[in-house]
Amino acid sequence: MFKRMGLLPRLIIAIICGILIGKYFPQWCVGLLATFNGIFGNFLGFVIPLIILGFVAPGIADLGKGAGKLLGMTVAFAYGSTILAGLFAFFVGTNIMPKIINFASNIMATNPEEHLLPPYFVIDMPPLMGVMTAILLAFILGIGISALKEKTLYNVTVEFQKIVSMVIAYVVIPLLPFHVAGIFANMTHAGEVGRIMSVFGKVFLLVIASHLILIIVYFAIACTYGGKNFFQCLKNQIPGYVTALGTQSSAATIPVNVQCAERNGVSKAVRDFVIPLGATIHLAGSTITITMCSLAVMMLHGTQFTFASMVGFIAMLGITMVAAPGVPGGAVMAALGVLESMLGFSEAQLGLMIALYIAQDSFGTACNVSGDNAIAIVVDKIASKMKMGVRREESQFAGK
Repeated sequence: MFKRMGLLPRLIIAIICGILIGKYFPQWCVGLLATFNGIFGNFLGFVIPLIILGFVAPGIADLGKGAGKLLGMTVAFAYGSTILAGLFAFFVGTNIMPKIINFASNIMATNPEEHLLPPYFVIDMPPLMGVMTAILLAFILGIGISALKEKTLYNVTVEFQKIVSMVIAYVVIPLLPFHVAGIFANMTHAGEVGRIMSVFGKVFLLVIASHLILIIVYFAIACTYGGKNFFQCLKNQIPGYVTALGTQSSAATIPVNVQCAERNGVSKAVRDFVIPLGATIHLAGSTITITMCSLAVMMLHGTQFTFASMVGFIAMLGITMVAAPGVPGGAVMAALGVLESMLGFSEAQLGLMIALYIAQDSFGTACNVSGDNAIAIVVDKIASKMKMGVRREESQFAGK
């Protein structure tokens, strides 16, 4: 019966079960789930570059003659979206945060990850390549295949995509609810998220509200331009949003997000190219979170900042975070160097940033992946206007 359910109800059941296990079950049960999460998380880390390579390369190849141009547009949209999100967060934070927050003078928080139960054992599964290597290789292969118009290497990438799709369908998707249950069980058992949320609750509410506003605005723009039904597209995005909420991973949400794009009527070539790419370079939600949390930390410590310094910080943040996408807490870990070098954060302030970010990382990730689908709608419309010869479910290689 559980297998016959849709992914969304399974994820909701997993979240409820995880909270109940973390609250009422003995510690060894949570430890078993933490061990499963460690193994499954390492497996995801191994599969992530393969997902990127398997979907992006044939996706770009399917785009045909204008692949390079459309790729550049997609990257520009993703980076521009990230910068706009950071600027939006800055203006909201500087205008509203001082009015609603009354910080205690010496509030410090610890990294909540320090209080999570560790797995009983770990199985290392080092990936064959890094995320950036996979992206670059997928770009080279996709554009090269599109330019050569030869079917041999194209068929290899398509067959490889089918293998990756089978791994996703028969391994990742079925085990995803258990992974989500384990995450919520461990967080509930540790009790750290609740403690930090009680101190910085108003900051989080402002951050989450900003995420939701951004999603609504992006989908409104995308649906207006792409001729889609706004409310239907938002409804179609719910499984992707909830999956990201549970996994805290843009990369782990790729399979579900691709399904959301399919329901939105995005062509196969575009969705297989934009969604995996967006999971690695589009970080609007994470940028909102880090920008607002950094403002909160600076206000807490009385640190002075200017608009110019924050614009430079946001611009660099959008580039730096690409180095560590798709993993829980990866964005803030990649951002630590920028926070220290550009905003002058001390070791204690960096620790506070980690605590603030990780405690609500799920919502930033959910905003990231939702924005990916808004971008996919826009890119799909542009592709059709460019008359790139990509039919809805066919490629330029069909019949060769």
